[in-house]
Amino acid sequence: MQRERTTATPGPGPSRRAVVGGAALAAFAATGVGQGTAQAASGSTEDPWQPVPVPEQLPVTEYQIPVSGSGSLWCWDTGGSGQPVVLLHPGSGSGESWPYQQPVLARAGFRVIGYSRRGAYGSVAGIRAEADTASGDLSTLADHLGLDRFHLAGSAAGGPVALDYALSYADRLRSLTVSGSVMGIQDTEYQELTSALQPDPFGDMPVDFKELGPSYRGGDRDGVAAWLAINARARTADAFAQSLAHEITWAALETLALPVQLITGDADLYSPPSVMRLNAAHVSGSETHVVREAGHNPHWEQPAAWNRLLMRFMKRHSR
Repeated sequence: MQRERTTATPGPGPSRRAVVGGAALAAFAATGVGQGTAQAASGSTEDPWQPVPVPEQLPVTEYQIPVSGSGSLWCWDTGGSGQPVVLLHPGSGSGESWPYQQPVLARAGFRVIGYSRRGAYGSVAGIRAEADTASGDLSTLADHLGLDRFHLAGSAAGGPVALDYALSYADRLRSLTVSGSVMGIQDTEYQELTSALQPDPFGDMPVDFKELGPSYRGGDRDGVAAWLAINARARTADAFAQSLAHEITWAALETLALPVQLITGDADLYSPPSVMRLNAAHVSGSETHVVREAGHNPHWEQPAAWNRLLMRFMKRHSR
């Protein structure tokens, strides 16, 4: 069911920080793009990191998109005739997680779409036994919105969903960006490595400690509070983990034949640069980028650098 357009941030999102465009965007942007090599993505070593305020959000149309098992997905869409980009949120967030991307990508000419997966803010989980896979839900959403070919960007827990979709529907994607994600890889060697990176009592640590880098936590307490507010709203009482259509392995990644970009923060405790490079070795022709002074959520912590990487990549693969 379509709702009226609104100029408000989708949902009761943060109001004190923002992504900026123009000169400020360039100041924080990556200085270069390389094939298959890690790049520093937040300006020169002389550029001091500092918080930036949230920009005014552009008008969006909001939907509740029905999915199998009596579920529904809360979705917002900036509309327009530009190439679509669908944003897949982290497990710690929801469709509210993109206030730094929505206006910047839309003003760059893209149709920007974000949504909450089942059981996340604004969405209805439905009946677990009758639910489709997470990538199947994304296919339903793309059909509902009339998307032909589009760009897809997934952050953290959104990464496995993005990869699963690419393995099922590669012909519908122009490009794929996976950011700050362990990517759901099931190889035993990889599982052992990621477990070693998260020893007890890692799982019991505060969520902002696990997911936001120390520079950000120390330098922008208001931004941390806004991120935590989204996190607090992110999961509904009926949320459940959805299955994937494919087992994601290094061998499966080697079958991907579309433009793939991997991004991580230099302080990401889940997927540090070395782990990102390990995975990139199994994705032919992939690009890798390291965002300085960022943890597991570089799209939030260093949005100007992250946006620049995403926009440059999408524009190069717009055909």
